Amino acid sequence: MTKNAPFIDRPALSLIADSVGPEQVKLYIGGTEGARDVAQLADLGITTVVNCAVNLDINYVTDPKHPEETGKRAAGSGPVRSYKIGLVDGDGNPRDMLLGGYFILQSALTQSLPQKASYPVRERGNILVHCRGGRSRSVALVALFLHKDQPDRFPTLAEAIAHVRDARKLHPDEWFETPKQVLIDAAQHAADTLEIIAGGSEPSLQ
Repeated sequence: MTKNAPFIDRPALSLIADSVGPEQVKLYIGGTEGARDVAQLADLGITTVVNCAVNLDINYVTDPKHPEETGKRAAGSGPVRSYKIGLVDGDGNPRDMLLGGYFILQSALTQSLPQKASYPVRERGNILVHCRGGRSRSVALVALFLHKDQPDRFPTLAEAIAHVRDARKLHPDEWFETPKQVLIDAAQHAADTLEIIAGGSEPSLQ
């Protein structure tokens, strides 16, 4: 019998950490409602969004360079830079997919944009990591990132997960799936792999 977590009300967006990355930005976690609330994103100074979820697409286009027409969707830019990972919330992800998500998040914090009109959102603002509910996939990725980026504060993945659970207001009754164990295992595998890649030293954004 599958155990179902209770419904717990929490903010659409939760501040998880500040002073993150070279530009010392704030890092948020949210779910679908928070991620699609562009007014709140603007209020919080969020200019970058990392979507962890597969089958969850949010249309941020406000400046359609290619307007919608018969059989074609609009394409262009919007108020945020958007990155997509596409994780399944459970079994089914390739072994290194969460590791790939780590590198995408790291890149979102460090990527330099060309001086071209096709890159209109240039401000290095705050960053949102989201999935459907902001409870599992995004928690696993952000905990992995904090563990590797701030090892003095979060020397173990478990300590990073505990911090994210608290900051995201995840209730102990739902901890068994926030994040799901398969994602915790994937995050630990990614952390171990990053240590090997770095030759035994912690990778850094600096």
